[in-house]
Amino acid sequence: MINNKFKNWFKGQKKINKINIDIIDISKINNWKADKVSIFHISKKFFKIIGIKVNTNFFKKNWDQPIILQNELGILGLIKNFENGKYLLQAKVEPGNKNKLQLSPTVQATKSNFTQIHGGKKVPYLNFFLKQMKKNISNQSEQGFRYLYKFNSNILVITKKKIKLLPGFYWASLKELIGMSNLKNLLNMDTLSVISTHIKPNRIDKPINSKKFIKEWFKKKDNKFFLKNKIVPLSHLKDWSYNSKKISHKNNDHFSVIGIKTQTNKREVESWCQPILKGKNLALTGFIIKEFNKTNHYLCRYILKPGLKKSVLTSTVNTSNIKFFGSDKNLTDIQKQFIKKFFLNKKYQKFKVYDNIMSDEGGRFFHSEIRYLGLFINEDLNFRLPSNYIWVSQNQMIDMIQNKRFDIEARLLFGCLNISNLM
Repeated sequence: MINNKFKNWFKGQKKINKINIDIIDISKINNWKADKVSIFHISKKFFKIIGIKVNTNFFKKNWDQPIILQNELGILGLIKNFENGKYLLQAKVEPGNKNKLQLSPTVQATKSNFTQIHGGKKVPYLNFFLKQMKKNISNQSEQGFRYLYKFNSNILVITKKKIKLLPGFYWASLKELIGMSNLKNLLNMDTLSVISTHIKPNRIDKPINSKKFIKEWFKKKDNKFFLKNKIVPLSHLKDWSYNSKKISHKNNDHFSVIGIKTQTNKREVESWCQPILKGKNLALTGFIIKEFNKTNHYLCRYILKPGLKKSVLTSTVNTSNIKFFGSDKNLTDIQKQFIKKFFLNKKYQKFKVYDNIMSDEGGRFFHSEIRYLGLFINEDLNFRLPSNYIWVSQNQMIDMIQNKRFDIEARLLFGCLNISNLM
């Protein structure tokens, strides 16, 4: 439930948070160098855009692509007040957000940000998270098709300390958070990421597949499938066009890399240029959920991604182009059948338990949105489970997320579906 206090506060934040974005040629990005090999910041910090060639026997055999390389471990931190149970959110403008202003966690910062490489202002509330970050127990991967081995530390700190509320921050109750999660592009991706890694387990959980069975199932898949990357110069990507303006796929099938110039008044730095990945179409991430043994189970799928160091589970379906999924050569026939039969079938709309559009992180992705859709189906599905799919129970999901066995898309949808059980 969204109350008037929040509505008035957020309306005020929209008025005082100004941002202007201009799309510019890659060759004109100030303080960045774009050569035949990569695109990088002159400080050698922040991130790079590099090229990779992928060799695999998992569905789509081989391909090449640009990808973000950012070896820094960032902090995504959320403070919870022990006394009243409220969570400290921040109104944050990002250059890639369609609606400009969204709600981030208390701290959302790369190492370059919080060590002030750019010469900007200090990150508020940072000290609450630095000790936890060093323990490396809450590191989670980012998008495996767009980042190469990128992790952020997802931290929830519960404190009894009195905290001074700084301008641009808001204490939200759990009820408010639930309401926010149902509004389009309000909670940003990093807030959802922290939420997804801190869901309380159920007291009773009766999985149909044991932990040992899932481990063996993973092992068999890992013995059968492989994926290897080779870093190559951007100019050597055979299916991509790389010129002074942008990097784009020759068939216009995927994202592109563009340059932007940003001017704002409420960030650590008020003006900067950067490369950014531009999304092509509205994407879809969907879970089929079903009850077995009086326990919710999620239909999960085995996947290998070039930006992840090991295999993971993902949601039932994923497509980067919901409108034209039927002609998407990157989707298996099984995924296309699931999308058509369940997720976009009017007959199953009555089973929807979550349906909303959220943005990818606006610091690296430009106007990139995903429709998150959950279907709780209480009838016989009448299909034989494909070999790369498996049912995972509620508590097993939580446990496997903690053990970094889920990709970010599945994590975020799981967080949206279970936000009422946030710690």
